[in-house]
Amino acid sequence: MNNFDTVIQTFLTQITFPPLVDHAIRVIAGLYTFKGFLLVPMLWWFWFQPNERSEWQREMVIATVASGLLALALGRGLAMSLPFRVRPIYNPALHLHFPASLRAATLQAWSSFPSDHAMLWSAVATGIFLISRRVGVVALLYVFVFICLPRAYLGYHYPTDLLAGAAIGIAITWLMTRDAIRTRYAVPIMRGVQRFPGAAYTFAFLLCFELITQFDELLLLAHSARHTL
Repeated sequence: MNNFDTVIQTFLTQITFPPLVDHAIRVIAGLYTFKGFLLVPMLWWFWFQPNERSEWQREMVIATVASGLLALALGRGLAMSLPFRVRPIYNPALHLHFPASLRAATLQAWSSFPSDHAMLWSAVATGIFLISRRVGVVALLYVFVFICLPRAYLGYHYPTDLLAGAAIGIAITWLMTRDAIRTRYAVPIMRGVQRFPGAAYTFAFLLCFELITQFDELLLLAHSARHTL
């Protein structure tokens, strides 16, 4: 662990909270309610908000969702392809004590670097920021306080895992929302929505649901099917 991670991780583990606060932090880190259930509805609000920039705004919403999907896929791809990095909570060499967490048991086989949570939700929050600076600042702060910070405190990730993930997520959204790139895929999707609104909104709802849950249940089903067959 580098000096940057050492200083921050040691500082976080020295903070003493009452058991009820530790439990609340574990709940916040573990439930989807405190992740996409707040951020994704912001995108739906922008989509249906009537104003003179509604067409551009809808293109940006499409680009933000596409960025989130790309960030999630890339994050998990990097975690599987890069050299394995054991998570802080499972690294005995650190000699650090983290609050116990049942959810952490499911993370033992996953590499710590980079954080797919940080990549996905930083990408989404950046898209919100590009649509509305005021709302976007709140979204970015929310990602830091309620998504990234608890994962460092509980020992799920090193600070550099989260910073790298956030930086990659932000870069993906910045790139995917550039006019020259965004119009290539967002405009055709907009035409499809106008032509087939029923099917489009049904698919959008299902896609956003899976994005909120980070496709975890589908991946679990696929994993179970692979081991069963």
